[in-house]
Order: sequence, then structure tokens, then C-alpha cells
Amino acid sequence: MQLDFLLVLIISYLLGSINSAIIFSKLQNLPDPRTVGSNNPGATNVYRMAGKTVAIAVLFFDVLKGIIATWGSYYIGLTPTEIGFAGLACCLGHMFPVFFKFQGGKAVATGFGCLLPVGITLGISLLCIWYLVFRKTGYSSIAAIISVGISPLVTLYIADKYVLPVSMIACLIVLRHMPNVLRLLDGTEPKTKRN
Repeated sequence: MQLDFLLVLIISYLLGSINSAIIFSKLQNLPDPRTVGSNNPGATNVYRMAGKTVAIAVLFFDVLKGIIATWGSYYIGLTPTEIGFAGLACCLGHMFPVFFKFQGGKAVATGFGCLLPVGITLGISLLCIWYLVFRKTGYSSIAAIISVGISPLVTLYIADKYVLPVSMIACLIVLRHMPNVLRLLDGTEPKTKRN
């Protein structure tokens, strides 16, 4: 493994480990999002606790770190597959953050940020799919699973050389949502609303 690629993976993981939901909750004197609501330190759970303003800030920073990881990898000349691994490292950092006892979130926003540099068409398509599913079901988790799950197919028509890296990130995020799937099946998954 080349030293520069290994360094990118480490930086991407550390970047992903900066969990804005936990940080903003501390700054706002809110409970740790890992201990309330869905117990997920992400924008949706922060929205339930604190409303739109804080949730939008969390969403922005989670998306931004994904963009930095993959776009930065692209501009230093890594291959599509290597860019995919950089995105995976960033998402794994969000899921298992070294700065927060390896207890992180689902990496939906971070994963979206990782996919966004593939093309604005992909980003708009995924946002539209997420919104339509969310409006229909009221479940952020279902919207995330479907929109992320369909991303490799959309990528095939936009920039097929990125299908493999997009698929890698999509599979990771879908697998991370398996507890949500189990809760959906037994009827205990919470809908997205502010408490």
C-alpha cells in the first residue's frame, strides 16, 4: 500500500470521527444524542431534540466531511477505487469515531457527502428519492436505505467508473441500518418528529 494512500485513509477516518451531532449537542447544553431518542448521533435525532437550526448545522458538517474526503482524494490523483476506500474510511470514522469511544452514527449524511462529488445529478437524484420516500412513510431510516441503496444504479448512468466505490459506501450504510430494519419489522422504529 502506498504511503500517500495510507495517509489519506487515516486522515479520512479521523475526519469522519469528528461527530458534529455530539459536538453541537455539548455546545447547546443538550443531552448526548447517543443517550436519547433513537440513540443515533446524527441530524435526524438532533432535530428531534433541538429543532431545525441545530439539525441543519449538524447535517452541513456531516456532508462536508464526506465531500472533503472524496473530493480531496480525487484532486490528489487517486483512482476511483482508492477514492471509494477514502469514502469508506470517512464513513467508518463517523460510525466508529475514535474521539467518542467508537460510538457513532449511521453515516447517511457523511455518505451523501462522499457520493456528491460523483456529480450534482447524483446528489439531486438521491435527495429527491429520500424526500419522496420520507414524505410517503415518515421514516428517515426507510428513506435513507432506499436512496442509498439505489445510488449505484443512478451512478451507472452518470459516471459508470464510480459504480464500485459508490456501491462500497452504499453497502456499508445499508448494513449499518440493519437495527432500523429489525425495528421496522417489529413496529418499534420511531418516525421523524421533534419531541
